[in-house]
Amino acid sequence: MKLVIFDMDGTLIDTQALISEHMATTLAGAGLTPPTPAQSRRVIGLSLPNAMARLAHTDDPVLIDTLVNDYKAHYRASVVTNGDREGLYPGALEALNALRALDDVVLGIATGKGLNGVHRILAIHDLTDHFVTLQTPDHNPSKPHPGMLETAMRETGATPEQTVMIGDTTFDIEMGVAAKTRTIGVTWGYHEPRELIAVGADTMIDRYDQLVPAIAKLLD
Repeated sequence: MKLVIFDMDGTLIDTQALISEHMATTLAGAGLTPPTPAQSRRVIGLSLPNAMARLAHTDDPVLIDTLVNDYKAHYRASVVTNGDREGLYPGALEALNALRALDDVVLGIATGKGLNGVHRILAIHDLTDHFVTLQTPDHNPSKPHPGMLETAMRETGATPEQTVMIGDTTFDIEMGVAAKTRTIGVTWGYHEPRELIAVGADTMIDRYDQLVPAIAKLLD
């Protein structure tokens, strides 16, 4: 059985503007210097506490917890009134449907989002039944630790040689390398393609219609 695991933000869904907006609002509200969109992009993919610690340049657990809770409140409020700000990238749905139709492939998620957010987004896009394993920082270490992929492989019985991680950040690729899986970087996300190649991406794709052939080449 082949296990194909997707990151979410920057890989499946385009949330760059939404996340950057709320990162800035959260830090400004705490009296801290708000990050630029470019600075926020650098931490997308990490668990929220790790991302906030980096942006605020702090290891104070009380401050980090406050920032995390404030960010979640801002984010929840905005998606209630602007549910269209978490759209799928072009071609993502078609690629997911094509992979789901294959008898020897199962799909998973490994993301820095919380599990509640993952369930909500999958429901919005009618993708809940596409994925057999959902890995988040709720029950795993933050990327780039390999824990999410190791848990997904245990749950599905897949081996590293038959598992591929698809992501847009160095955290995704480093996680895959640490878990000894195959890795595919996407060029439309939040880190530069050259950075993904530098940390060990096995291959890169520019469009979703390249994904199924890329997976077949890596796992066959």
